[in-house]
Amino acid sequence: MKINKKTIFNIAVMLFILSFFVTPMGHYGKILLNKLFSFSPPVIEEANREKIADYDWKLKDADWNFFNFEKSKGNVIFINFWASWRLPSEAELASIQKMYDRYKGKIDFYIITNENRPPVEEFMSKHEFTFPVTYLIIGEKSPIKASEVPSSYVIDKSGNVVIYKEKIADWDTNKVYELLDGLIAE
Repeated sequence: MKINKKTIFNIAVMLFILSFFVTPMGHYGKILLNKLFSFSPPVIEEANREKIADYDWKLKDADWNFFNFEKSKGNVIFINFWASWRLPSEAELASIQKMYDRYKGKIDFYIITNENRPPVEEFMSKHEFTFPVTYLIIGEKSPIKASEVPSSYVIDKSGNVVIYKEKIADWDTNKVYELLDGLIAE
């Protein structure tokens, strides 16, 4: 039985596609595809921006201590809802880490999950992420809602939501940095 070049090519393509489902290469390939198709988030027009009215929101920090979101009133705030088991979150967090490295101390970062500490700490260590993790307290009132994970917000010093992005975004862009620099300077 003679196998022609087209058959060999088809088998190779099928094996390549199959590798995305059964090998670690597939996981990294999916992360790469998510990154390739993530873009800078859109800025909300000034006339359409909603304002946060109530900053009273109880959360937990990385050490599992309670704190109130009110401490960020009057600051530029970045909020991201994520989950370590969600592939788009994993792809997005690398750009958030770069943004955090550039703006830590200038912006209040809330990288929020509702998971338990052990898997989150393992995930953070594995990916060498250093941004602060915030833990959501299920059932607590919240000034903002996340209907999808990942989803993100940028809030100005006056409490206006400047960016709201559901799903993955690329936060390591000049467009985002120019916006953040302007919000910090206000």
